[in-house]
Amino acid sequence: MITRRVFLKGGGVAMLGYSALPAFLQRAVAATPMPNKKILVVLFQRGAMDGLNAVAPFAEPNYYRLRPSIAIPRPKGGSKEAALDLDGFFGVHPSLEPLLGLYQKGELAIVHAAGSPDVTRSHFDAQDYMESGTPGRKSTEDGWLNRHLQAVEREAATPFRAVAMGSNLPRTLQGVAPALALPDLRQFQVMSPTPVAQGGFEAMYAQTVDKALRGAGTETFEAIDMLKKTDPAKIPVEHGAQYPRGRFGQSLQQIAQMIKANVGLEVAFLDSGGWDHHVNEGAVTGQLANLLRDMAQGLAAFHQDLGDRMGDITVVTMSEFGRTAFENGNRGTDHGHANCMFLMGGGVKGGKVYGKWPGLEREQLYEGRDLALTTDFRTVLGEIIERQLGNGDLGDVFPGFAADRSKYLGLVKA
Repeated sequence: MITRRVFLKGGGVAMLGYSALPAFLQRAVAATPMPNKKILVVLFQRGAMDGLNAVAPFAEPNYYRLRPSIAIPRPKGGSKEAALDLDGFFGVHPSLEPLLGLYQKGELAIVHAAGSPDVTRSHFDAQDYMESGTPGRKSTEDGWLNRHLQAVEREAATPFRAVAMGSNLPRTLQGVAPALALPDLRQFQVMSPTPVAQGGFEAMYAQTVDKALRGAGTETFEAIDMLKKTDPAKIPVEHGAQYPRGRFGQSLQQIAQMIKANVGLEVAFLDSGGWDHHVNEGAVTGQLANLLRDMAQGLAAFHQDLGDRMGDITVVTMSEFGRTAFENGNRGTDHGHANCMFLMGGGVKGGKVYGKWPGLEREQLYEGRDLALTTDFRTVLGEIIERQLGNGDLGDVFPGFAADRSKYLGLVKA
């Protein structure tokens, strides 16, 4: 199992933030920051977001028949107590209002009826399949995001090329390409239970007779020194952006700080939980509304904070599966199938809801109960990886998936 801490025997020292030691030690740590290239930020919504209420098909009569108490009302002249009209057929939940302006400016797109083709209703299996990028295959050892990094080698890559915000490295970043799990930028330091100066630790490693360990210590402190030089945690929020309080907002803010600090970030991962609403999901208000508000405020603040830098950044959201088209007897929804994905950034062809809409008639529903899937999530990610990140080796990123470029939705600007 990949560990997120490097424990150094005998000294009682732990360095927070690093992935598996052997992979890390094989890399040379750059002493100076490197310019940013194209950057991908992945948000995983754990628990299965209700895409039918996040992006409501208000022009579909069956939507209201299937959800008599939790459906989002039809648009009412921009009222925040109803869906916000996107295109005359779909409307976003009113809690997503902070993102509406980005949609209208063409920097936010939505793909509906998207997700994993695997039909499991298990959270654990579905998340594993989406993060590995191999639906239905449990034997995959690494994640699709790590395989992308493997396919695009960087000679001058820094230790911060791939970062997950959290204490554990997510499935999608596990693999031979080095990646960090970073709970908090302010915690990226050497920790000790004894009052010994960090300079003492450096001297200890410099004097060790074990060449490998001496090299490990040197590279470790060089990486810490690199972060100290750029000190991204002190970079202020710009353009009047206001991140929501809590872990989600903090994670987005710290990703933005690393981007501004030019530490060599290429891919960043963060997640949010609590999307599994079997009971009292709510409609315009309630549990789902609160989570969507946090999501919208966070993403809007991220976009505003980074300003023109968003031209090189793409944010994509994903969730393990959708919810049932029918509301249940507890005014909630159960595990379903297809969902929706959001894409944000200057390279996105926004202002449109993409994907083939399958309909909500009973015969159109998957197994008579769920929104049917019409777009494989790997098609969405594949287009971003190839046309935004410049990696055409999609067979390596998504093994066993025949990437059909004719099925690309046109999400990315030429």
